[in-house]
Formats: sequence, C-alpha cells, structure tokens
Amino acid sequence: MKRLFLLALLLSPAFTFGSTKYWIYLKSKDLNAAPAVSRLTLENREKLGLAQQEDTDLPVNPAFEAVLKGQSVKILNRSRWLNAVSATLTGEQVERVKQLDFVSDIVPIDPGFYIARTQPVEKAQMAPVMSQVQADAFLKEGITAKNVIIGVIDAGFYGADSSLSLSQVFKNNRILGIRDYVKRGRPGDLLFSTAESFSDMHGTEVLAAISGIDFQDQIQYGMATNASFYLARTDYSLREYRGEEDNWIAAMEWMDSLGVRLINTSLGYAKGFSDPKENYTPSQMDGKTSAITRAAQIASDKKGIMLIVSAGNEGDDKSWGIVSAPADARGVLSVGATNGKLWNRIGYSSVGPEFLNYVKPNVSCYSLYGTSLSAPVITGFAACLLQANPSLTNKELLSLIEKSSHLYPYGNNFVGYGVPQASRALALAKAPYLPENGKLIRSAGRACEVEVGSSEPMVAIYRKKNQKDVMSQQVAKVQNGKISLKRQNGEKFTTIDLRDSVIEVAWD
Repeated sequence: MKRLFLLALLLSPAFTFGSTKYWIYLKSKDLNAAPAVSRLTLENREKLGLAQQEDTDLPVNPAFEAVLKGQSVKILNRSRWLNAVSATLTGEQVERVKQLDFVSDIVPIDPGFYIARTQPVEKAQMAPVMSQVQADAFLKEGITAKNVIIGVIDAGFYGADSSLSLSQVFKNNRILGIRDYVKRGRPGDLLFSTAESFSDMHGTEVLAAISGIDFQDQIQYGMATNASFYLARTDYSLREYRGEEDNWIAAMEWMDSLGVRLINTSLGYAKGFSDPKENYTPSQMDGKTSAITRAAQIASDKKGIMLIVSAGNEGDDKSWGIVSAPADARGVLSVGATNGKLWNRIGYSSVGPEFLNYVKPNVSCYSLYGTSLSAPVITGFAACLLQANPSLTNKELLSLIEKSSHLYPYGNNFVGYGVPQASRALALAKAPYLPENGKLIRSAGRACEVEVGSSEPMVAIYRKKNQKDVMSQQVAKVQNGKISLKRQNGEKFTTIDLRDSVIEVAWD
C-alpha cells in the first residue's frame, strides 16, 4: 500500500520539492573525438545495415565541459545522443550559462515521475498470460532466448539474487553488469541487498516476468529463461521527480555502448510536477516533445535498439488517460494491458492519443496488476524471436510482433494490434507473410448482421470514429453464430474480436 500512498502524494499539487535541475543543450561537438561505443555495438550495426559511426556516438565536447565547470556548474549526467548535460543550477547560474555561445538552450527537468504500479507476482495470476501469448510454441522449438542480451532500466532490484524464480539467472552468471544511476559510485550489487521502499522490488518483478521460472513447482513466469541481462537503476523511490529523466537516458547510452539490442523499461513521465507550470500536458505526448521520448526515438532510428515500454496505468484518470513518455515515441513498442477472458482493454491501461497518426499502444497482453508486467512479458517474447532469427532489425522485430497479434491489421488506440501470438510470430520470423487473419466487410445503412461462427456466447467489439480511435469498447452477444450490430452516431468502423480471427465492419 505504501506505493499507492506515494502515488497519491505525487498527484497532489501541494507536494513539492526544491530541486532546480536543468538540461543544458549544446550547439556542436568535437568531430575529431573518438566514438564511445564497443566492438559489439559496431558489429551489430554492420549486421543491421546501420551507419557504423555518426555524431550521436561522439562524447560531449570536453572544452565546453571545462567552461561550465569554470562557472561552478557541477555536471550530473552527459548525453551523447541529445548533445546535452544535466546539472543543478541556481537562478544566477542559469542566466550566466545562457550567455555562453556554445549553449543552445536550458530546459528545467524537475517534474513528477510515475512508475507503472504493480503488485508481487503470484503464480495463478501469471499463468493466464503465458497461455494467452502461446508461450508453449517457443518451448516446443526449444527457444528460450539463449544468447540474447536484455537491458532492464527500472527502480530497483531488491531481492533479485535470492528470488526462486530468478535462481537460474544468477546461478549461471547471466547478470552481465549493473549500474546505479541514483547513488553513483556504490557497487551495483548492493541493489540486490538494500531497499528503501516497495518500489525497490519493482525491477525484480519485471525480471521475473521476462525470465522467471520456478523449477521446484514447474511454473514459468517469463519466456526469456536463458537470456542474459544488464541492469540499471534510474529512479529514486523516495523522491519521484522528473529530474531522473537524464538518469534514464544515461542508462540507455551505457547499454547501447555495450551492444545491447533489446531494452525493457516500465517507467513513464506524465504529470504531478512540483511546480504545476512545468507539468507535461496530454498534448505533449506527441512523440517528439520530452527529452526521454526523443532519446527513445534516437535509439530506434540510429542505434538499432528495440525498446519495449509500459503504456502506463492512467486509463481511468479522466484528467490524463493516455500513454506517458516515452511510450508515445513512434519507434518504441509500447504495451498495454488486457483482461484475461475477452482480451479487451483492462480499465487502468492507458490509451493512445487520438492526435497521433500512428497506433499506441502497439500491442497488449493480460496483466492484472499494471502495464509494468505486460511490457516485460512482451520483452521475453521479443527475446525469443531474436533467438529464432538474430538477423531481425529492431524495426522488423517491432513490425513482426504487431503482425503476429490477434487483431492485426485492425489496430486501435485501446489495445493496439492486440495480443501477440507466438505461433504466428515464429512463422513470420521464417517467412515474410502469413494467411490473412482478418476479414473486411462493408455495410450500408444503420444496422447489419455479421456471421462470426464463434462458439463463445460473448465477444469484444470496438466502435471506432476512424480506423484507429475507439469511441467505446463493448461486449456483443453471439446468437446462432451471428452478431447483430446497430451503428452509433459518428461510428465509421466496428472491430469484432474473435481472438483467433478478427472482422472489421466498414460502415458506408
């Protein structure tokens, strides 16, 4: 309950902090500097057809850093990708730094920060999602994400080394590295043995949903049971503020420098800033405004990284409701949450903004306790596909997962393209096409009867104002293998979700 209490405090405008942390954006780089990437990173880029080197690999210009230090600026983080540094500045320092000819902008970063809420994983509650995404299809082919490296950026990993479900990860030395970006300089393995709040277990739960398996009780929690990991803590659980955004970007750049191609994060930025004037607005979830979203897009476009992100748990929040950053970035795979039975959106799962011209969230799967656990399930799914076909680029992999989902090609802003199916994904990983999963029918007038052939008494339907934006999510009754539909005002499309197939009704 403490996490819920902390979140309630963050939603209150009266809850304030005194930090004055800023991004200092720089105008140029030293083009003769050495790129800060590993041999594995360069090998990955060659295989993926990406540029071997480009300016986002170059470090921040040390001459600029020296000038800033001369102004008594203590640099906290450096971002090669954004060509920026973060620092805590006084008002007087801000005015002085603005005058420097190599500084292009100074932007405050001190607002509220959200962790997609979750509860401890329970055996009976994880079983449905394994069945829903057809995890046994990977097992039948011996696919367990062997030789795949996954990065996890989260709030803490307390107790991970003693978790029964993660014992195989630690026994086989598959934690390759760990960094604490909150309390720098201390050994990373202290994150396993020290905790300040329940949020410090958040990353442990995420790891279990990616890779967990209990050999004693023969229960599988995640699909990537033979993956290896780099871990990073970027969120300080007792002080939730947007200033940790630069920690996240630093962790992303660290993992890129090591050649990590697949990264999971269940963190998101929305509202609740200490200074209400600095709050993000829903209109800023546009795929290009926040620093964390821009960094996520760079990771997708220039670094070949597959980033899988929780869509967010603000679906029931009438003042917000939509995905948080960086789930708004076009290049990331953002994951929502469904109910277990009908596979439609569970109430808390954030929806995609209508003003985006692309579908968010991209896909969804069952999670009773938050998109924090649906995103790692799909991360394990993606890792298995990388074992099946290591030559897949990040964009090919994202597209493949969308195409394997049960509503494809009729996605919407409630659940994306639906629930990924391992059998379809494996087939797509070996060949570029599959038989059509969906059927389009056209109907004139205000009503129609659709033959669905389903033995289920009830199915989910989505009434849409256009091809992606949902007006309402409903349940329709099946009678004699048919559904009777009456068109609502403003309704142009209706998606009928049959789970093993999908029917799209276009109203003329």
